[in-house]
Amino acid sequence: MKTVTTRDLQQMVGTELGTSEWFLIDQGRIDAFADTTVDHQYIHVDPERAAQTPFGTTIAHGFLTLSLLIPLLADILTGPEGTVMAINYGTNRLRFLEPVGVDSRVRARAVLAGVADKGDGRWLVQTDVTVEIEGGTKPALVVELLTMFFTA
Repeated sequence: MKTVTTRDLQQMVGTELGTSEWFLIDQGRIDAFADTTVDHQYIHVDPERAAQTPFGTTIAHGFLTLSLLIPLLADILTGPEGTVMAINYGTNRLRFLEPVGVDSRVRARAVLAGVADKGDGRWLVQTDVTVEIEGGTKPALVVELLTMFFTA
């Protein structure tokens, strides 16, 4: 995570923070997520049956793709200097626009959309994130991600 002064952070609103590296979503990761969430719908875990659907293959769970924002944004998310802790605060306007087929690679593109001083060293940062699918014409998802930063 990058850190800047709170003044600089506020002045960066509206700017693109960057793009992550590509991240492979393979069947092993999809199966592990299915086991963790107890969501074994065949479109995720049964390649033979999934091949008969309009997708033509197994697809990642939408919430798997969402959960990958943590590693995808690790190097580009920007917060205030002096951060001692950051927590997921929620999301706004989450939309899953395109399924992510097995063995696809995704990456995140992030724009700093808002910064609010919540007092007591707390800063609420809104990052607008688009998860792109390599070679795709539509994003996998778009979301307004909220992160609460705690500063010393």
